[in-house]
Amino acid sequence: MRSLSRTAAAVLAAFLIAMAGISAAFATPPPDDLLGVMDLFELESAHDPQLSPDGKTIVYVRRFADVMTDRRYANIWAVGFDGTNHRPLTTGNCNDGSPRWSPDGSRLIFISDRDGSAQIYLLRLDGGETAKLTRLTDAPRGIRWSPDGRWIAFTSRVPAEPRAVAAAPAPPEGAEWADPVVIIDRLIYRADHFGYLKAGYTHLFVIPADGGTPRRLSSGPYDHDKRFDDDPPVWTPDGKHILLSAIRKEDADYQPLDTEIYQFAVEDGAVKALTDRRGPDDYPAVSPDGRQIAFLGFDDAFQGYQVTRLYVMNRDGSGARALTGDLDRSVAAPAWSPDGRGIYVKFPDQGNTRLAFVSLDGEVTRLQDNLGSGGSAYDFASAFTVGPGGRYAFTYTTPYVPGDIATGRLEDPGQARPVTHVNKDLLDNRKLGVVAEIRYRSSHDDREIHGWIIKPPRFDAAKKYPLLLEIHGGPFADYGDRFDAEKQIQAASGYVVLYTNPRGSTSYGEEFGNLIHHAYPGDDFYDLNSGVDAVIARGYVDPDQLYVTGGSGGGVLTCWMIGRTERFRAAASAYPVINWYSFVLTADLPSFFTRYWFPGMPWDHTEHYMKRSLLSVVGKVKTPTLVITGEDDFRTPMSESEQYYTALKLQKVDTVLVRVPDEPHGVRVRPSHHAAKILNVLGWFEEHSGK
Repeated sequence: MRSLSRTAAAVLAAFLIAMAGISAAFATPPPDDLLGVMDLFELESAHDPQLSPDGKTIVYVRRFADVMTDRRYANIWAVGFDGTNHRPLTTGNCNDGSPRWSPDGSRLIFISDRDGSAQIYLLRLDGGETAKLTRLTDAPRGIRWSPDGRWIAFTSRVPAEPRAVAAAPAPPEGAEWADPVVIIDRLIYRADHFGYLKAGYTHLFVIPADGGTPRRLSSGPYDHDKRFDDDPPVWTPDGKHILLSAIRKEDADYQPLDTEIYQFAVEDGAVKALTDRRGPDDYPAVSPDGRQIAFLGFDDAFQGYQVTRLYVMNRDGSGARALTGDLDRSVAAPAWSPDGRGIYVKFPDQGNTRLAFVSLDGEVTRLQDNLGSGGSAYDFASAFTVGPGGRYAFTYTTPYVPGDIATGRLEDPGQARPVTHVNKDLLDNRKLGVVAEIRYRSSHDDREIHGWIIKPPRFDAAKKYPLLLEIHGGPFADYGDRFDAEKQIQAASGYVVLYTNPRGSTSYGEEFGNLIHHAYPGDDFYDLNSGVDAVIARGYVDPDQLYVTGGSGGGVLTCWMIGRTERFRAAASAYPVINWYSFVLTADLPSFFTRYWFPGMPWDHTEHYMKRSLLSVVGKVKTPTLVITGEDDFRTPMSESEQYYTALKLQKVDTVLVRVPDEPHGVRVRPSHHAAKILNVLGWFEEHSGK
């Protein structure tokens, strides 16, 4: 899938830079052996591995970009558990995903937009044609086979008539009137990456595996999936019921985490709640003998960060008990071993996502490290799958591997074998910056802070390099020892790149995560500033060439840093929150933010909201600052960046506002936009380097 020559890359890079309007010094592509922004079109990643019922074959989703259409796509590939017979099962510039094996291993279902809209498709592995099973008006999610292979369960939105306040007048014959008004009456009416939500609710369906008319099992004014997460329906082994996590409450929009696990009868849709507590009960997984249900959750204390634990309960919902009560880490993705002896989970720890096996008496055995995929130091897309005989497969990443599929066995912890190498052809011809771990003490309270440094390729310890501090968002998230294309490109541009996990970061326990509860941004300034001091002390950084950037919560902390110190020559804040008061009233999850990040409504706690807002320190900013946000960002809306840009302009601080068309939170949908984001930040720093 390598589609671009180096000459073509140079031409397109120059075009992108000209469009960005940045320093001409960056119009020259990097040397052929260094990673550059045009390599964003070449990098691929492996996701969502699924082991066949016999454990011999893995299917997975292989994502790639096309330079001619400037879009990202995905196809389904297969590879043997032993790494042999690696081959594509689907092809084309489309998005194929969610491959799932039939119980007998003869067929695959998957979701694809190859005919325009996303639908469910069936692929026979004996060489038959691919069949389109649905013609839905809204995309399906969470496809799952019934145990007998006769049915497929999924969720999809059922449209409803939007609310009307008044009858619209009819236009005269032949008249061309404007589009009609849109009436909004739900608290959560838009979502990042989804846009403005159409009227209706998401419901549970089943459809015959050989095609036919979907039959709806759920009812009521409730959404039966997680719009921002993947928590699919689960069949019971007898095929009589489907389990699903949902919020079936009248005020569901106001209780964003208060899910319960429900049982739906396949025969008539009869519904029964199996859990009932304040807090989430999610990701049900039924034991192979059908007698127990594993699930995830916690007793909600309305804190910013709460550790998610693994529970098991009886099939009827009784006798729930925590299996990971002593593990101070959030577990995810429970999957029973085929013999029913225990449950596989993943969890983040010290910036690394790990695979573990939890026995029914709560013993946790760590199996593998380095779960992840996607080309970012975040863990956006780690996944694993389990099969017979203790076999499993998982997405695998290191600081030098963007994302591959690896395999392992329960009896051999730590013995991982990569079975794909989807970027070997590219990265064998690129020299990457060396990634090194760093631990240092915060000047605030002497806590240990953990992070990583990337040195420029061909690093020379006798030289002095500019330092780029990159800050993660979330804020309840973490950086890790994973491949990060953006940071490698920064290092290839001559920067020492520092990225750390200040207080509030996940994977270090509940106490560390909640140090910023109702206090963010705050003392994390000292954690980050001390990291800069620690790298300068190593002797290879020019203390007069310091730069800071970050996105989302990292954009918040970028603005917090330059409001507290003038040590940075320039800053670049990507999709930040500037005014918490306006943020909670314009972002896509108002009930979550007001309930978990703040002590209450902004009008009842105005001083608290404003004290934590970046407007409280904007008057002290002298640092030249670039602000960049996607115009379709509904998580940290464009209006937040506009406020900060205007505030800086009113003070005559050197600043620019970069608006990225058609981009939601993160600015990664179009590869060229991702490239332009990187180039604008580097160009801004070059412009203010004084060189």
